[in-house]
Amino acid sequence: MGIIEKIKEIEAEMARTQKNKATEYHLGQLKAKIAKLRTQLLEPPKGSSGGGEGFEVTKFGHGRVALIGFPSVGKSTLLTMLTGTHSEAASYEFTTLTCIPGIIHYNDTKIQLLDLPGIIEGASEGKGRGRQVIAVAKSSDIVLMVLDASKSEGHRQILTKELEAVGLRLNKRPPQIYFKKKKTGGISFNSTLPLTHVDEKLCYQILHEYKIHNAEILFREDATVDDLIDVIEGNRKYMKCVYVYNKIDVIGIDDVDRLARQPNSVVISCNLKLNLDRLLARMWDEMGLVRVYTKPQGQQPDFGDPVVLSADRGGCTVEDFCNHIHRSLVKDVKYVLVWGTSARHYPQHCGLSHNLHDEDVVQIVKKKEKEEGGRGRFKSHSNAPARISDREKKAPLKT
Repeated sequence: MGIIEKIKEIEAEMARTQKNKATEYHLGQLKAKIAKLRTQLLEPPKGSSGGGEGFEVTKFGHGRVALIGFPSVGKSTLLTMLTGTHSEAASYEFTTLTCIPGIIHYNDTKIQLLDLPGIIEGASEGKGRGRQVIAVAKSSDIVLMVLDASKSEGHRQILTKELEAVGLRLNKRPPQIYFKKKKTGGISFNSTLPLTHVDEKLCYQILHEYKIHNAEILFREDATVDDLIDVIEGNRKYMKCVYVYNKIDVIGIDDVDRLARQPNSVVISCNLKLNLDRLLARMWDEMGLVRVYTKPQGQQPDFGDPVVLSADRGGCTVEDFCNHIHRSLVKDVKYVLVWGTSARHYPQHCGLSHNLHDEDVVQIVKKKEKEEGGRGRFKSHSNAPARISDREKKAPLKT
């Protein structure tokens, strides 16, 4: 029996099992088995070199955004509108067969936009090159899920389910669970608050399913069984996702209002070029890019080419800013002067741990190198010997 058949058999057993207090341990074990099988499904087959046909493109710019959606929802048209890069668009499905990159020039930054082929139900099992599409989406900073506003809401649920099956968690934060494997000592189970979804027995059963018999686990929140399995697996990626509803020009104003009020959603029309500015602004907010401008000593700030930082790519502190310019710069920094919303007064003397905000101006003040000789009474050090015995003896006075 193949891995896909085993997954379907376990899912059928879970559907048959009634959910109550007596069956929660059995359902927890079944969920752990499915998670293990899905991880095996993503691994390359044994004996293969791993160099299968994919369409990964080189990272470029300050951020990367992936377009994911069903065929014929307007992904290629949206790429052409935002970047100017021509992507084949036609009235039939699966027009785009490979990954087509484009560059968005927005707020003095360059954002890479990837037009990926449409995925279908069963993409996580490898149907329609879905696994390669999802692999490229994992390497992005955020995902734009393009949906057809005239179609049913079920499309969004199907796509979310396919992405979650391969370890992508959309608009979620990592669970507050500390987990560490040990060599000896058995399983140590603790929690900082009462748990309603998981107890010690269920935790032991799930760990034994993974053949883990020595570990330390601490719950800092009331997490579920799925959160615990995600922490044990350790290969989940938590990403931001914006739901983009295209073709709003073919539905009524009441439906447009309902879709626009949903969380993390933007409504657009590529045909009539409606609300594209709002989409770019929302994409910028979700990526959290921070532009920092440099100011040479005694000169005006350089507002032409900013240093772009991101919390997801390194961090936004002064130390990250110095590392972005040059790795050896940090040890030469005495302090920095900061102008902007992160400073309490202008300019503010800051250290390496100061967090920078968007459009801050930074001037770096380096440590002064000690001069060899020094001048006059401000000499930094003497040339005399350190020990009295090493001093040169004066000649005796002539009498």
